[in-house]
Amino acid sequence: MSLFWRIFGLNALVLGTATGVLMLAPVTVSTTVLLAEAVVLGGGMAVMLVANAALLRVGLAPLQRLTGLMATVDLLRPGQRLTVPGAGDVAELISTFNAMLDRLEAERAASTGRALSAQEAERRRIAQELHDEVGQSMTTVLLELKRAGERAPEELRGDLRRAQETTRESLEEVRRLARRLRPGVLEDLGLVSALTSLGADLAGHTGMRVERRIDPDLPALDPDVELVLYRVAQAALTNVVRHAAADRVELSLVCAGAGVELRVADDGRGVGAAHEGAGIRGMRERALLIGAALDVVPAPGGGTQVVLTVRNAGRPREEPPADLRDTATARR
Repeated sequence: MSLFWRIFGLNALVLGTATGVLMLAPVTVSTTVLLAEAVVLGGGMAVMLVANAALLRVGLAPLQRLTGLMATVDLLRPGQRLTVPGAGDVAELISTFNAMLDRLEAERAASTGRALSAQEAERRRIAQELHDEVGQSMTTVLLELKRAGERAPEELRGDLRRAQETTRESLEEVRRLARRLRPGVLEDLGLVSALTSLGADLAGHTGMRVERRIDPDLPALDPDVELVLYRVAQAALTNVVRHAAADRVELSLVCAGAGVELRVADDGRGVGAAHEGAGIRGMRERALLIGAALDVVPAPGGGTQVVLTVRNAGRPREEPPADLRDTATARR
């Protein structure tokens, strides 16, 4: 039933009921309306208005739910849909809105994937240049300062040693930045070693106590999933350092059904009613790429925890090549 006929039918029902009541009720209206007659007519009008309002609220409830979702929908939190109520104009409108959300979420995921892929490529390029160009140049300067210190007079050696220490610290900072831009340990040693290195680097750089809890029986993960888990952990730890004023942070990666769950919890000041910044929205965009769910909620003991849940993250076991299978069969 169309919306027009739905509203028309509700009003017709109310007016028809009121007409029938007036026809059957032993009530008359004098030429000069009496007080009792005015009370009866006023009460009848009030009942009609209340009934009409109640029926219209029921009839237009799907549209109210639709406008409520339209005002709050967030493409970084996929899966928000409305139940289609039967058939008619309202049902068609809600079905069209749900289909539009499907299309927008797919387009958002695709565009986010392209943007993050370009970002990772640029990070690798910058990290390579920092390592090859800036790092090598600073290493050369460090060696030159060392040789100059060996040949310099005694009164200059102290200044040259301080210059060496400053150059060495700058070189370590450049290497640290290169590691953050391009997690070589993730590519070479895997996710567990990369998260361990990330926590150790944070503890060494800030003095914060980092507690790690990593499940030894993690499933084999797709490289894209590993990269998202690493980047989300990196961004969450960066937020802890910048905003939480925490003394302790817990970094855990455990099995969760057929997937895994990453959790970064701190004992800092908490998020409160603060709006989500670029860091959290960036984590949500990365989670969207692999169909994961990301929640930023208060930690049980105070502070904040970031929870990334990846379902069905296990990588299927790869079959050996046909020639190897044939060789194994022949040996048996």
